Amino acid sequence: MAGSEPGGQDRRPPQSRSAWSPYEDPASPGGNDGTISFLSGASNFRMGDIHFNVNTRHGAAVTDDELMEGWALLVRNAAPNALYDSRARYDAPKCDEDTRVELTNELVEWMKDRDGPQRLMIMTGAAGAGKSALQQTIAEICGKGDILASSYFFSSTDGSRNTVNAFIPTMAYQLWRRDLDLRRWINGIVDAQPLIFSQSLQTQMDTLIVGPLRHFREMEANMNLDLDSLPYAILIDGLDECKGEDCQAELLAAIRHSLLADDLPFRIFIASRPEWAIRTALAPGGDLHALAYHIQLSDHYDATEDMRRYLRRRFQDIGLRIGNSQWFTEGNIDTLVRAGSGQFIYVATVFKYISERRASPVHRLKTVLNWTPHEGQAARPFETLDILYASILSAAKEAYEAVDTHSGRNFCLLFKIYHFAAAESLFLRQWSSFLLDTLTSVLGLEDDGAEILFSDLRSLVALERDGEGQLVLRHYHKSFPDFLNQRSRAKDLFVPQACVRAHLAKSCMQRIVECPLTFDSRT
Repeated sequence: MAGSEPGGQDRRPPQSRSAWSPYEDPASPGGNDGTISFLSGASNFRMGDIHFNVNTRHGAAVTDDELMEGWALLVRNAAPNALYDSRARYDAPKCDEDTRVELTNELVEWMKDRDGPQRLMIMTGAAGAGKSALQQTIAEICGKGDILASSYFFSSTDGSRNTVNAFIPTMAYQLWRRDLDLRRWINGIVDAQPLIFSQSLQTQMDTLIVGPLRHFREMEANMNLDLDSLPYAILIDGLDECKGEDCQAELLAAIRHSLLADDLPFRIFIASRPEWAIRTALAPGGDLHALAYHIQLSDHYDATEDMRRYLRRRFQDIGLRIGNSQWFTEGNIDTLVRAGSGQFIYVATVFKYISERRASPVHRLKTVLNWTPHEGQAARPFETLDILYASILSAAKEAYEAVDTHSGRNFCLLFKIYHFAAAESLFLRQWSSFLLDTLTSVLGLEDDGAEILFSDLRSLVALERDGEGQLVLRHYHKSFPDFLNQRSRAKDLFVPQACVRAHLAKSCMQRIVECPLTFDSRT
């Protein structure tokens, strides 16, 4: 072995010796004295120039990484479930090979254009529009192309990745895990600042991401390190599923002030429902308005043909499995695609129900096509959709009623009234001039009361001004009104039409009492 002489004294310089040396007791097989021997009794062998480095802790051999307690602390604070290839996300939704082709190409080309003027791309879209499937697809492409620096998939139902707490440690782990020198640098930082993970997101980002990058940029000439060759794509999915609007805003601000600095190599792709934090940041005057390339998925990209191809391929696969290629028709697919109103989650939910291995796909397809819900019905083909709608509506109700200064306001009742007005339900057809702005006044809401009411529902409906400046309400999902109108689906969120009529009539009478008519006594 290099640096020693057989049977003689170890002549290596002290600085090259490890904490434990195998030369200390060649006769000992590793007894109670804590020494360890290897190749005991061997003869007639030759060894080349081998560097041997073993350390012990309490008598057991440990690796370099085990000695880096700071790095180990960072890993403990990370969220492995948030990675794009995490086992917790096994079989995560992604785009079929011939669906969303143009959009996927646009996203990939943007990501690869490192000289492009905007290094932040934000994609917003309605609930179920396919944002996560697109993110997963882009993550896999970037991973195969060795340009993926970090991915983080938030999930409101997974306690390990529904807050911002683990975001920076997880990002730092992915960025530096490949390079031992960078891991050692991070180890030193965390050893010196063990409370770093309880500090602000910007402090964490500057300390664990930006600082090491700039340090090694200064030293790259001496260390033969080319930072431009490091992976640079950062993907963040489901920011809206992170708890706390202020936390979402804090993360966006940290990205703005730290990762988008001119001398850093990152290109960042964020996907989210159009909730408050994202809307505020992208609005004129917002922190990200001039910095982000904004893709509005639900408004500008028609997924109808992709949905048709998706169902056709999967139905054909079922036909191969059951030995009957005629079990569905193109008319069936057209009906389902129209019902999906451009949102991928509808056809994905339908397919998941129909493809149940232990059930007849023919029977289940008929159930979906002819389904009319009633109390006690066992079949629930749209259960996934119902859970999605209920979670968004419940969160919006909780947020609205928590800050409403008028006690007794019922969020679901008010929303249902607007819903009926927009749909021109029977009792409103009698008043053709009944506009949403007028409705806001009749209900006794503030001038911006409608906007406040719908603030947390932007992933399901769009509240917009038409060409005449009047408020109009547009549903992204055709199936959402069906959910609202069926007690068996909406459950505790269901509001009967009789309650809607009664409340509207009461509000009209109250406005009349508050604003009595004035008559001219001479007439």
